[in-house]
Amino acid sequence: MLEDRTKGEVWVFAEQEEGKLSDVPRELLGKGRELAERLGVRLGAVLIGGEGVGAKLSSQLFEAGADVVHLIEDPALEVFRGKAYRHSFVELIKECSPQIVIFGATHMGRDLAPAVASALKCGLTADCTDLQIGDYTDKKCTCEDGSAKVVKDVLLQIRPAFGGNIIATIVNPYNWPQMATVREGVMKPLDPQPGRTGELVRHAAKLEGVEIPVEVLEIVRRHSSINLKGARIIVAGGAGVGSKENFKLLHDLADALGGAVGGSRAAVDLGYCEHERQIGQTGVTVRPALFISCGISGAVQHLAGMQDSAKIIAINTDKDAPIFKVAHYGIVGDLNVVIPKMIKAIKQKG
Repeated sequence: MLEDRTKGEVWVFAEQEEGKLSDVPRELLGKGRELAERLGVRLGAVLIGGEGVGAKLSSQLFEAGADVVHLIEDPALEVFRGKAYRHSFVELIKECSPQIVIFGATHMGRDLAPAVASALKCGLTADCTDLQIGDYTDKKCTCEDGSAKVVKDVLLQIRPAFGGNIIATIVNPYNWPQMATVREGVMKPLDPQPGRTGELVRHAAKLEGVEIPVEVLEIVRRHSSINLKGARIIVAGGAGVGSKENFKLLHDLADALGGAVGGSRAAVDLGYCEHERQIGQTGVTVRPALFISCGISGAVQHLAGMQDSAKIIAINTDKDAPIFKVAHYGIVGDLNVVIPKMIKAIKQKG
């Protein structure tokens, strides 16, 4: 049912593991603040975990922009188990009736969000690249005067569709909560405000009688040495690099600049570089100070992951390649000739 839109908070799922927040909740709180102010409601963070997680993390969430932290602590929630988290989250939504709930499109978010949406029988839009508040005109529903019905202040859930060839805007105007998962790296976190406080509200996990079929015996982590999101300089290659051996040139240029190496999906699919280096719609989103594109044509799926870089240099033999439309500087030429000259010039100038 349509709720009173003057009420209902905007919520962000504050994903944490072992008492540590990732960058994702901070990114989502940045966008959540914008949405909450547009609606004139509070911004809430939902923090779920074992005993003591609130003491560790609630202050960080307030400093990142949350007005209120909804905290659920229980020994059964020490590690993420889908059924336990889903049940507690669903009961919390039923209790508080938020109008918007946002999750990160992480492994945890992609597991939890659809389970919650299914239990509540509400809509969910996955892998959004933007969220806005706007009005929706329902042309199938008319008012008494014959005009189309306009629903005010709904969540516009924006994401690429059909392989990135169009940008779709999806709305859920008649049911709360409006739910979406958001791709990592596409939202900008707010500058932290040290000392900022808010309201901490504790809620029961309500897991009595709930059978949790999964028991965690051991957690094994493999930490990646590749951190594209944190790199200030990225040298990225595409299918135009030509071979895995030619990718060594990109590593040499990155080493000379003190940067990292990334790749397009085409380069990953061809085996030129690892999947962890993939930049774009199905990879990571980056905003380095300098992005050097080598042999990348510039498909919209790739552009979605790097077009907000501060400075973009594109190297391509095709002068009509779409990448040149977003590049600040373009070099039409063979990267096997251009890159060695760049490396030589960089080394000569120290």
